[in-house]
Amino acid sequence: MGSDVKTKVPSDEDHGLGKVVSFVEENSQMPEILRSLSEEEFKTLEKKLLRKVDLRLLPTMILIYIMNYLDRNAIGAARLGGLEEDLNLGPNEFQTCVSILFVGYILMQVPSNMLLNKIGKPAMYLTGCMVVWGILCACSGAAQNFAGLLVTRFLLGFVEAAFYPGALATLSAWYVRSELGVRTGIFYCGSLISGAFSGLIAAAIMDNLDGAHGLLAWRWVFIIEGSATVVISIFAFFILPDFPANTKWLTEQERALAMWRMEKDAAGEEDWTEGSKQPLFEGFKLLIKDPKNWILVVVVYGAASAIAINSFFPTVVKSMGKDRNTTLLLTAPPYLFACIVCALVSWNADRTRERYWHTVIPISSALAGFIISAATSGIGPRYFGAMIMLPGIYTGFNMAMVWTANTIFRPVSKRAAAVAFNNAMATICSIYGSYLYPNNAGPRFVLAFSVNGAMAVVAIIAATVLHFYLERENKRLEEKEREEEAAGRGVVGSGFRYLT
Repeated sequence: MGSDVKTKVPSDEDHGLGKVVSFVEENSQMPEILRSLSEEEFKTLEKKLLRKVDLRLLPTMILIYIMNYLDRNAIGAARLGGLEEDLNLGPNEFQTCVSILFVGYILMQVPSNMLLNKIGKPAMYLTGCMVVWGILCACSGAAQNFAGLLVTRFLLGFVEAAFYPGALATLSAWYVRSELGVRTGIFYCGSLISGAFSGLIAAAIMDNLDGAHGLLAWRWVFIIEGSATVVISIFAFFILPDFPANTKWLTEQERALAMWRMEKDAAGEEDWTEGSKQPLFEGFKLLIKDPKNWILVVVVYGAASAIAINSFFPTVVKSMGKDRNTTLLLTAPPYLFACIVCALVSWNADRTRERYWHTVIPISSALAGFIISAATSGIGPRYFGAMIMLPGIYTGFNMAMVWTANTIFRPVSKRAAAVAFNNAMATICSIYGSYLYPNNAGPRFVLAFSVNGAMAVVAIIAATVLHFYLERENKRLEEKEREEEAAGRGVVGSGFRYLT
C-alpha cells in the first residue's frame, strides 16, 4: 500500500500534472501498449478517452443525483401537500422523520465505499442501490402513521448513502486532480437542478393527482418520484463505467491510458489490482492516521452545516407569506443560480489549480446570506439572502469535497474512505439541523441561521489552517527532491504537489 505521496515519477504539465518533462522521458515509463504512440497520437487517444468517459459518466451520474435528491427531499414538498395533517404527526415528529434519514446515511457511507472499492463495479453496485432506494421512496407514500414513515425514511437514508461518496470515488478514479474539480462541480449540479425543479414537479403532481384513486397529493409525490428512480436505474446500469481496469467498453489501449494517467498524477504506483485483495477497512485504517484529513473533516463539516435547509427550503420560502404553488415556484431561482455558480467556480478552480479561495469565498457568501436572512423580516432582503446563501452553501461544500479527493489522493482505498467518512461526518449536522426550522421559527429562523453562520466561520478558519499546512508540506517535498537530485536519485520538482 504505502504512502499516498511519492516523489520520483515525473509529471506532465501539458496534461495539468506538474512540471514539464519531455515526452521521450515519459514514454519510457509508460505501459508497453502505449510506447509505440507518437506524442500527437497519445494526445489524440487521451482526448478520445476523456470524451468517451465524459459522455457516459457525467450525464448519467447527474441524472442519478437528481433522483437521489428528489427522493430524499420529497418530504419537504409532501409537507406542503398535507403529510403532517394526514398522518396526525405530533410536535417535532416531522423533524424526526427528516433527521432519521441522516442516521442511516451516516452509518452506511464508509462501509459502502469500502465495499465498492472491493467489488470494483460501480455500474452494478450504484444502480442496484438505486433500485432499492426508489422502491423505499415509493413505499413512503404508503405510510399510515409516524412509525411507518420513520422506518421508510431510515432505510432510505441507509441505502442512499451508497451514492454520493460512491460517485465521488468513481469520478476520482477516472479524472486527474486538475480535471476533477470541474467534473465534480458539474456532477454536483445534479443536486441543485433537483432542488430547482423539485418544487415544480411536486406542484404539478399535487395539482393534478390530489385525490386520484383515493390518495392525497403528498402520497403521489413519493410514489411517482420513487417509481421514476427505479426505471432510470435500469438504463443507468448499461451506461455507467466501472473502474478503468475493468470497464469493458474501452479498448485495451484506452484502459492502459486511463490507468497510466492516474499513476502519473499520483507520482507513484497505482493499486488498481489490490482492492479486491485488501481487508475491507484497510483504506479507513490508513485514513484515520492522517492529520490532513482531520482538518478536512472540519472544513467539510462547517461548509455542510446549512445543507439541512434543503428539506426545509419550501418552509423557509413559505414564511414569506405566499401560497403553496407560488412557494414551490420561488424555490427554483436560488437553486438555478447555485448551479451556475458551482459550475463556474469549479471550472476556475481547475483552471487555476487553486483550492483555498475557491472554497472560502463561497462559504463567506453563504455567511452573508445567513446574516441577512436572520436580521430582517422583509420579503425582498430575505429572498436576496436566499439567492446568495444557496450558491455559497453548495459551492463551498462541493469544493471542500473536491479538496478532500485532491489531498487524500492515494491509495485508492484511502481516497474512497476519505470521501465517504468526511461526507458522513458532515451529515451529522443534518440530524440536529432538522430541528432548527419549525414552522413557528419563521420568518427569520434566527437560531438556524445563527448556527449555520457560526459553522461557516469554523470552516473558514479550518480551511486557512489546511492551506498553510499543505503549503508547508509542499515545501518539504520540494526540499526532499532537491536532496535526492543532489544525490543523483531524483528529478528536481518532478513529484507530487498538494493543491492549495
